[in-house]
Amino acid sequence: MGEIYDLIIIGAGPAGLTASIFASRYKIKHLVIGNPFTSQVAEAHLIENYPGFQSISGLELIKKFVDQVKKYNVEILNENVLEIKKENFFKIKTESGKIYQSKSLIIASGAEKKRLLVPGEKEFLGKGVSYCATCDAPFYKNKIVAVIGGANSALSAALLCASYAKKVYLIYRKKEFRAEKILQERIKKNKKIIPIFKTNVTKIEGKDKLEKIILDKKYQGKEELKVDGLVIEIGSEPLSKLVKNLGVKLDKDGLIKIKKDCSTNISGIFAAGDITTGSNKFRQIITACAEGAISALSVYKYLKYVKRHH
Repeated sequence: MGEIYDLIIIGAGPAGLTASIFASRYKIKHLVIGNPFTSQVAEAHLIENYPGFQSISGLELIKKFVDQVKKYNVEILNENVLEIKKENFFKIKTESGKIYQSKSLIIASGAEKKRLLVPGEKEFLGKGVSYCATCDAPFYKNKIVAVIGGANSALSAALLCASYAKKVYLIYRKKEFRAEKILQERIKKNKKIIPIFKTNVTKIEGKDKLEKIILDKKYQGKEELKVDGLVIEIGSEPLSKLVKNLGVKLDKDGLIKIKKDCSTNISGIFAAGDITTGSNKFRQIITACAEGAISALSVYKYLKYVKRHH
């Protein structure tokens, strides 16, 4: 079974990596499990609201986090966790079948992109349907793209696609966008971007690749739009399934309920970042980092308490 860690951090986005930096400074023996380069931040084309960097790509920023973690000789295990059990210690089983043991846990596994759940979405994934504008926008040079969503990530995706494509439809189910005003202004100024409000995509069609999308109401007399690409940016869902069987309390949206110190209702389990109800549910890199730091301090206090009372 091998060594027993004081702490295992599940998730290697901003929350998990910040927790690791602080855990190292508190001299907590720990392991990080997760892939930093598949985190949502890594997919962000441009980040302009993280202090210290006027403008930086998500990939660059996460690399800086990783470098700082590794400076403390901490191992980042690029694996997915299959299950967590609680016996004397927490037992974490990864995809490779290995089991790691720990006295405490920080769950910082973030969220995954929401699916539209319409016919054709699965079939055309990678054949025109995408959840990552940063990865796929360059393929749409001089083509027509549709982006679905109305928050920051959708508007950022539309702006990025517009730097390659000849036309971008920005489709949103509500009557106005809910993104930051600065992004809304940039959309208005961009002649290539055509907002379509109060409309849903109900079907994705094509032969070998995506050719058109079907709308639930007519746009310029037609219920279909010919497009070469479709980027789906309709928010994300917390990856909290892993902790359900441990009895960790979740809210109605599947977010882990945390207290001010990032503790959960289960002793020894803490949570940070997009997966929690913390920070007034304001899902930003800076709030994820803050919760990561707080959770590491809480683990430090918890381990000291456990040591004193055992």
